[in-house]
Amino acid sequence: MQSPLPFAALLFNAFVWGLAWWPFQRMHQAGLHPLWATASMYAVVLVALLAWRPGILAQVRAHPQLWLLALASGLNNVAFNWAVTIGDVVRVILLFYLMPAWAVLLAWRILGERPTPSALLRLALAFAGVVLVLLPEGAPATRLLQNLSLADGLALLGGFMFALTNVTLRRLHTVPGPARMVTMFGGCMLMALGVACVGLQVGVVEPFPAVNATWLTTGLLLAGVLMLGNWALQFGAARLAAGTTALVMLSEVMFASVSSALLGASTLSTRTVLGGALILLASLLAALQFRRPGATAH
Repeated sequence: MQSPLPFAALLFNAFVWGLAWWPFQRMHQAGLHPLWATASMYAVVLVALLAWRPGILAQVRAHPQLWLLALASGLNNVAFNWAVTIGDVVRVILLFYLMPAWAVLLAWRILGERPTPSALLRLALAFAGVVLVLLPEGAPATRLLQNLSLADGLALLGGFMFALTNVTLRRLHTVPGPARMVTMFGGCMLMALGVACVGLQVGVVEPFPAVNATWLTTGLLLAGVLMLGNWALQFGAARLAAGTTALVMLSEVMFASVSSALLGASTLSTRTVLGGALILLASLLAALQFRRPGATAH
């Protein structure tokens, strides 16, 4: 009988990211922009990891191709954290979960994996769902991009970068795991810091505020929880099939939807629900593809 611990670990990780919007919004209300929060939290996590395993830096230096992983994972976190702080949480999560569609296109371009008919079906379902979520009822298709808010654009970018992160991880599967982990955390810190500095210059990011107990305590607690969530993901994903992992991680949408609806951070229109159903169906089909014996991911 298989131990329930890997499932519990993955559920914990999904729970962490499904509720991460709340502490980010709380810190923002206390004066700390999500980009400064992201940079600060990952700096704390990175220092803790390097203090625990100082030899990891030598592994990172030995694999210069890790720069793409740092860029992709960093921008993924920057976009997601910023989006859930300023946008409708459910809408952001749904647009972020377009990542299986991006993964099909990226695997085709980067890994040379030609999409199967089922992969093309998932693409069509996912993009149809996006149109329903973004386009108001009765509006022409030409209004699709006009309706795109900053949070929507960040959510789409985050999903694309998350798919690029996963494809890059597959490409760098021979690189030691600790080196990849430190690269991802370092990328999150550097990308958040870089984008925050640019945003500060153009006036879309507030200056780093004076320290106050609310955002400092919230940030330190969230940094610790995110580290535990990452370890839980590593533990669970290493012991379960890829398709099972993907299925369990879809529970993040449920955690985010329920929590944001209860706390008034989301509004659920009929079009959002229908569009979200199509996007999640595409994600579900992608996860089930992994579970078929002898199937390959596309």
